[in-house]
Amino acid sequence: MGHPVFRSLTTSPMHRFFKGFRGLVVGLPTAVGPAAVGLALVVALPSALRAHGAAGDADLAPGAFQLSPVLTIEGHGGFENNLEDQPRHYAIDGLVGVVLEWGLPNKGSLAIEAMVGPALVWGEAEHFYGRVHVEHDHGEAHHDDDHAEESHGHGSGAPWRRADVRGQLQVRYNPDERLSFTAEWHPYYVTRDQGDEREGFKHELGVGVVWALGDGDVNFALGDGLEAIADGIFLSVNNRTGWDSDGTYVGNYTDPWLGVGFNIDRLNVTISGGPRFYSPGGYANLPDRTDWGGEVALELPVGAKTVLFAHWSPIRSSQAGEGWGRGWQHHVGTGVAFRF
Repeated sequence: MGHPVFRSLTTSPMHRFFKGFRGLVVGLPTAVGPAAVGLALVVALPSALRAHGAAGDADLAPGAFQLSPVLTIEGHGGFENNLEDQPRHYAIDGLVGVVLEWGLPNKGSLAIEAMVGPALVWGEAEHFYGRVHVEHDHGEAHHDDDHAEESHGHGSGAPWRRADVRGQLQVRYNPDERLSFTAEWHPYYVTRDQGDEREGFKHELGVGVVWALGDGDVNFALGDGLEAIADGIFLSVNNRTGWDSDGTYVGNYTDPWLGVGFNIDRLNVTISGGPRFYSPGGYANLPDRTDWGGEVALELPVGAKTVLFAHWSPIRSSQAGEGWGRGWQHHVGTGVAFRF
């Protein structure tokens, strides 16, 4: 079935990170949402549901091809506790799509995953990690309405906003069982002007690599002890770049993280973390900085074609500035993935 680390990592965000390491994706990560939490965490799904619905049940023979329709439903929330008003966002995403996978020599594979669907938004819309809240002059026509909605949002926590549309396109190349390369694009369409949100497309681009140091065969329910944990260790490097819906370049970050994955019977647990080297866009007037974060993800197969998943990604900002603060941001999510 391939290396368990790659069956468990996925992009996110959007989740994602990720979700492969989604990098999100579930995301580390998939906006302060699934797609923006840094590395798309490769939550250990059976290979049939890699990347919350991607990839096949077993290794494909070289030259073999598999097509799998997929559906993912996820509820998630973001908590920006390091900002003055501590804004919140909540959303329910329903993504449908397809995974195309080809078998390669050395138990490798090439997969393309494409998904799209609605995102029901409460509070702030999901956005790229590190976005600084700055005042913009959007014109007199909707200036008063914008501030009325912003005040309402801050006062009531996270009111219903609107239905947006999000998507994901990911290409994953595994030359063998222990190495994985990913490239992904996460478009997000804001359907109307509201508060400080402008109608239009947000974009997030990501590339990543995952190297499994062990064979990944760790299951504490089958008698493995702590001495076997080394078989579940992996290294990952993920880079992400984001733009807001008005075209503003938000920033870029790189996560070189260390992680470990293991099973407790059928439950897969993946834990990863490390520094986040963040470079804000020029609009923020902030210097480059090093933040710190991680991801904890759980996945449980409940049938041959269904997986339940949950994830938590805390990120701590190391510096403060105008519109930005030192402290923690959190993203949590849970959902279900189906392969048909």
